[in-house]
Amino acid sequence: MKIIIMTILCLLLPCAVIAQNQAMTEHDMQNMVKLMQEMQQCMAKVDQVELDRIGQKAEIFGVEIDKLCKAGNRAEAQRKAVAFGKKMMQLPAFLQMQKCAEITEGLPMGDSMGSFADDFDFSGSHVCDD
Repeated sequence: MKIIIMTILCLLLPCAVIAQNQAMTEHDMQNMVKLMQEMQQCMAKVDQVELDRIGQKAEIFGVEIDKLCKAGNRAEAQRKAVAFGKKMMQLPAFLQMQKCAEITEGLPMGDSMGSFADDFDFSGSHVCDD
């Protein structure tokens, strides 16, 4: 549940900033409300039990990675992080959340949110540096 709430908040924050920084037409506002409702309905389909398990695995994984980084095993930490990210991106709950996040591509903020999968993609940076 926390992950869903955080995801929605992260998705809504740019909307609030954009709404303050540019004049939106009534049509834009209606479209944004419609897309947010679609996303909310989509997120309701995510398996909460699986989502809780993902959260628990991520916490345990984070502790393991921190230990490896602190011990100077950066290569091993990176290897494990990339493998973990790939594994997470194949889970049904994650795939459903990715699908839900794609609904917001029609919002005026464009690509500013990035891909939901970016949270689990460590191939472009080093996990010990994040």
